[in-house]
Amino acid sequence: MSSLTIKSSIRNYDVFFNQSICESLRVELQPDDVIFVDRKVFSHLNKEAQQLITAKKHTFIDATEEQKSYTALTPIIEQLIENRFRRNNRLIAIGGGITQDMIAFIASIMYRGVEWLFFPTTLLAQADSCIGGKTSINIGKYKNQLGNFCPPLKIFIIPELVQSLPEQDFKSGMGEMLHFYLVSGEDDFAFYQKHYEKAFKDEKALLALVKRNLEIKKGFIERDEFDRGERLLLNYGHSFGHAIESLTNYAIPHGIAVSYGMDMANFISVKLGFIEDDVRQEIRTQMEKIWGGTYIGNLDENDFEKALSRDKKNIGNTYQLILTKGIGNMLKYGITPDEDFTCWLKEYFNG
Repeated sequence: MSSLTIKSSIRNYDVFFNQSICESLRVELQPDDVIFVDRKVFSHLNKEAQQLITAKKHTFIDATEEQKSYTALTPIIEQLIENRFRRNNRLIAIGGGITQDMIAFIASIMYRGVEWLFFPTTLLAQADSCIGGKTSINIGKYKNQLGNFCPPLKIFIIPELVQSLPEQDFKSGMGEMLHFYLVSGEDDFAFYQKHYEKAFKDEKALLALVKRNLEIKKGFIERDEFDRGERLLLNYGHSFGHAIESLTNYAIPHGIAVSYGMDMANFISVKLGFIEDDVRQEIRTQMEKIWGGTYIGNLDENDFEKALSRDKKNIGNTYQLILTKGIGNMLKYGITPDEDFTCWLKEYFNG
C-alpha cells in the first residue's frame, strides 16, 4: 500500500492508495466513530462493506445541493450532540464532493474542530477535492459561499469505489484532472494523454493518473495552502466552467464544464495574443474527448456574462480570469467587461 503525505499548518495528513474498501474499514474504524455515507454509494457497495458500516454508528446522506446547506446541516449536528458525540470521537465520510463538504464543515465547527476521515467515491473527489482542506456549503440560494479549511486526518483512494460511476461522471473526473496536467506542463500533459484511454478500463492506469494528479496538487497547496497566490492558477477554466454549470442548471457535470471553460480561456488567450490558435487546437483535441455528447452552443452571451459577474473571485467589476501563454504557463488576468469581450463570447458560442 503506497501513501502520500500532505503538509499543512493545520495538521499533516495522509493519502493511502488501497485496493479494498472492506480491508480499509476493518483496519481503520474505531468503536465511537460515526459514519456518514451517501445512500446511493451504499447501495453499490458489496455486502461485507455494507455490514461493516451498519454495524457501527451510521447515518445515510442524500448527497444533494439542498442537503449541503447551512440550515440542512443543523439537524445533523443536533443529532450528533444528542447521541453524545465527543470531541475525541471521529467522523467518517464515504461519498463524493457533497458528502465531503458537509462532513468537513461539520468537523470544522463541532467543538471547535474534530477529526474526520474520508473515503472519496467519485473520480472528482479522489483526484482533486480530497486534498487541499477546503470546505464549501450553501446558504439560501447562494452556492458555496460559506466555508473554511479543515483537512481530513486520513484519505483512502480505492479504485473499486469508482467502478460503478456513469461514463459522464467518469469523464467529469477526467476533465478536472486535465486542468492540473495542463497547468503543470508539457511532460505531465503527455503523461495524461498516454494514460487517458487506458484509464477507462485499467485500474492501474487510472490509479497512476490519480496519484500523479494529487502529487501536482500537493505541490501547489503546500506552497500556497490558503489560496492567496500560486494556487489561484488552479482556477484555470473554472470561472467559465462555473458559469456554464449555473446556466445549464448543472446538467453539464463539473469537470466537463471545466473542460469547456479551459477552451474558453484558451480562446480568450488567442484573442489577447497570448497564444497562437494552433496551441488552442492541440489542447482542444483532448478536451473534445471529454465533452463529447454535450452541447453549450445554445447559451446566450449576455446571460453568460451575468453568471460570470457573480464569480466570487472577481474584484469589483473586473473578472479575475486564469488565462494561458501555453501549456504549463498560466497567468492571472483581469478583464473589465466591454463590447469586445461580449463579442468574443458570442463568437465562441456561435462557433
